[in-house]
Amino acid sequence: MSETGPVHAEHTLEHLRKIGAHNAEALRAAADRLFAAVRADGLVFTAGAGHSLAGVMESYYRAGGLAAVRPLYHPDLLPLHGAVASTRTERRTGLAEEVLTAAGFRGGTDALVVFSNSGVNPYPVELARLARAAGSTVVAITSPTASAEAPKRAGTTLAEEAEIVLDTLVPGGDASYPPAEPVTAPLSSMANAFLWNMLLVQMYDLAGAADVDLPVWRSSNTVGGDEANAANLAHYGARVPGLN
Repeated sequence: MSETGPVHAEHTLEHLRKIGAHNAEALRAAADRLFAAVRADGLVFTAGAGHSLAGVMESYYRAGGLAAVRPLYHPDLLPLHGAVASTRTERRTGLAEEVLTAAGFRGGTDALVVFSNSGVNPYPVELARLARAAGSTVVAITSPTASAEAPKRAGTTLAEEAEIVLDTLVPGGDASYPPAEPVTAPLSSMANAFLWNMLLVQMYDLAGAADVDLPVWRSSNTVGGDEANAANLAHYGARVPGLN
């Protein structure tokens, strides 16, 4: 490792510590709302576009993850299906409504978590607006700082449309190295995963205090894992396409 490697590693860890402290109150509020949705037998829909889909992947069907998650997805939003095309797709007005309708989003007891670093493109903004209009809690995992530096292609931002904002504190452009003029080492994927896991921790504690079981996945590569997951598959399989 170069001499700068350990320095940058510590800088990244410090950034995550700052995120945790900065969002302490918002994390409690978001965990309360998401736990209430799960306890009412609703689903937590998760959404993103481009590399923010890494946050959606982190939320869906993984060991230790929340079972009551319904990922929102459109193939054209994934860079692996066309890199430049994925950027054009998240800028397309009307896609959010198409995706929500296709997913059977019903509002009310269902909640929505949207990952988007800048939060300025129509797809994440319209998702938040439509979900709130349907009576759902909307949690944005985004960077208002990045939003302020980006062109507002939807007239507003995800942070402005969401009910609760978890601020990743990521600078505009996402890069973090070298510190003076960053060009590489993006932070948003790590920040998204960190904040999502902090939500899981707080939801688990809320469930324990309420003496109920939080529906979580076990690793299928452990003894008894498949058997432990059977109840979640039976309960959520009909409402979350792709589980079965």
